[in-house]
Amino acid sequence: MAGVRIAVIGAGHFGRFHAQKVAASPDAVLVGVHDRHAERAASVAAEVGAPVLGSAEAAIAAAEAVIVATPTAAHHPIAAAALEAGRHVLVEKPVTVTLAEADDLIARSASAGRVLQVGHLERFSAARGAIARHISRPLAMECVRVAPYRERGTDVSVVLDLMIHDIDLVLMLAAAAPVSVEATGAAVLSDTADVALARLGFADGRAANLSASRIAPATTRAVRLAGADGTLEADLVARTLRRFATSDRSVAEESWTDADSLSAQLAGFIAAIRGEAAVMVGGAAGRAALAVALEIEKRIGEATAKARGAELL
Repeated sequence: MAGVRIAVIGAGHFGRFHAQKVAASPDAVLVGVHDRHAERAASVAAEVGAPVLGSAEAAIAAAEAVIVATPTAAHHPIAAAALEAGRHVLVEKPVTVTLAEADDLIARSASAGRVLQVGHLERFSAARGAIARHISRPLAMECVRVAPYRERGTDVSVVLDLMIHDIDLVLMLAAAAPVSVEATGAAVLSDTADVALARLGFADGRAANLSASRIAPATTRAVRLAGADGTLEADLVARTLRRFATSDRSVAEESWTDADSLSAQLAGFIAAIRGEAAVMVGGAAGRAALAVALEIEKRIGEATAKARGAELL
C-alpha cells in the first residue's frame, strides 16, 4: 500500500519533530515542509531529505494530508484551507484560538468527509495507558504540570500551552464536561498567564484540581486519582506509578517504558485516513478541551481584575 502523502506546515520545535516522524514512517511520504521563515523550512527540509514548499497553498496542493504545526493563530486559516481542498488535517493543540473557529473546522471536516485530528499527544502516551488501566472512574483528580521557562509556546498562556494536556486527560476520565470552573493565575515573564491553578467541578460531584507553571526551576508532571477502590499516584517524569488499594490497604508499584507518542499519533492519523480506525482525538475532543481552557483563562482574568481593583481601594 502506498504511503499517505503528507506535508508539514510549520517547521518550529514541534514541526521539526513531525517532519522527522513522517519521513521515517513506512506508511507515509513526506512531500515537503513549509514555514513562513524560509531558512527554518530549509534547515528542517535538508535534515529529513524533503523539498521546501514555498507557501501553505503549495503544501496543501502537494499533499493528501497536512500537519499544521504553526503558532495557534494560524491554525484555523491553514486547516480550513486544507479541508476546503479535500485534505486530511492533523492540527497541533490547541485546535484553534476560538470556539467559533473550532466549530468551523469541525463543520468543514464533516462536509468534506475528511479526517480532522487534534494533536493532544498525551492520548498516545504510555503514561495515559498505565493510568487509565487501573482507575476507570476516578472520583477526585489532581494534575500537576510545571516546567522551566522557555520562549517557545508563549504566544499563548500556560493554560493553552501546558495545562490543556491535563484538561484533555481529565475530560477523557470524567467522560463529561465540567459544570463549574474556578481559577487563578498570573503573568510573570510573558504577556499571558505563566502560572495557573484551576478547579473543575462535575455534575455528579467529582472534581479535578489542575496546576500548571512554565516558570518552575525543574520539570514536574504528576497525576493523582482517587476512586472507590483506591488511589493512584503517577510520576510522568520518572515513569512510575503507585496504587493504594482500599480493600486490603496494599501498595503496588510499577513502571513503564516510555513510548514514542508522536509516532503513535502519526500512525493513528494514517489509520484514520485509511479507514482502519476511528480518530482518537477528533475535532469535538479538541473543542471540548479548548472550551474548558478558555473558561479557565476567563476566570483568571476576572480574578486578576478583582485583585487589581482591590489594590486601588
